[in-house]
Amino acid sequence: MQGVRAARPRGTRRAPDEGTGEISYRVTIPCTRAQGEAIGSAEDLFLASEAPPVVVADEPDETKPDEWVIHAYFEAEPTSEELIELRGLGSGEPEIEHLEDSTDWITKSQQGLQPIRAGRFFVHTPMHYVDRPADTVNFEIDAGLAFGTGQHATTAGCLDALDRLAVSGAAFANIADIGTGTGLLAFAALALWPEARCIATDIDPVAIDVSRENAAINGVKTGHNPGELLLAVADGMDSPMLAARAPFDLLIANILAGPLIELAPTFAKSLASGGTVILAGLLDTQADAVAAAYQAQGLQLIDLGHGEWPVVELKAP
Repeated sequence: MQGVRAARPRGTRRAPDEGTGEISYRVTIPCTRAQGEAIGSAEDLFLASEAPPVVVADEPDETKPDEWVIHAYFEAEPTSEELIELRGLGSGEPEIEHLEDSTDWITKSQQGLQPIRAGRFFVHTPMHYVDRPADTVNFEIDAGLAFGTGQHATTAGCLDALDRLAVSGAAFANIADIGTGTGLLAFAALALWPEARCIATDIDPVAIDVSRENAAINGVKTGHNPGELLLAVADGMDSPMLAARAPFDLLIANILAGPLIELAPTFAKSLASGGTVILAGLLDTQADAVAAAYQAQGLQLIDLGHGEWPVVELKAP
């Protein structure tokens, strides 16, 4: 979730073919829900590591919603410096486990990622393919590529918000998903408005590669035409592809409060008259400040959201 991507409150990931070796060690640290959901890019955290770990936060027991754990997967035995950095992410002592079958780490990580149901959408890992309901729009996101995707409350909240817009009769023809991560929200938007033109961007080239692979898995066509998804690397709205596509009648951004506030002027300029913006990745204590930044640009507040991780909806005049 950085520019845009590093601010996203979700588990971090690295494409499997990026590492130089096999995953051999897992380090587990207890943490609070807030600590787990605030994990940023592992590459940003472990700057001194030659092979940064793959990091994922899990909620092992739904009856204890504030008792989470952080897992870090290493190619080699973690150093004392790496353990110190991991200890700072959680609220307990790290437990180191040597994985006898070093190729089994993806399965282990997926076990903690339960499917989510948000509006008409059902998001799952390959392990839960057989659990797909018959009456939902289903998306498969491989935990080996995108830890935590769909599990974070902001992602589910965005899916709910998009679903509500469709139920209300809203129609969109030109959509942008800024800081897309895995492409999921763009996939959902195209499922709801299949004739729309849609572009998804991220500051991280790896995220765009992941989105392209996820698009193939889920049968989402990529390209420039209506009903197809255009993928591009971009820092915020700084992209010739975004400039060429603007103005947008729907703009989605699931990042953090700071970047959302900074991007308010360029987001507002990129919206068509009457266009809608969906903002997420912010805490409930930050919703007023984020909304105010967009209201200062002339946008009308439609919904301030609710819960710990609200989704803010605004509309251009």
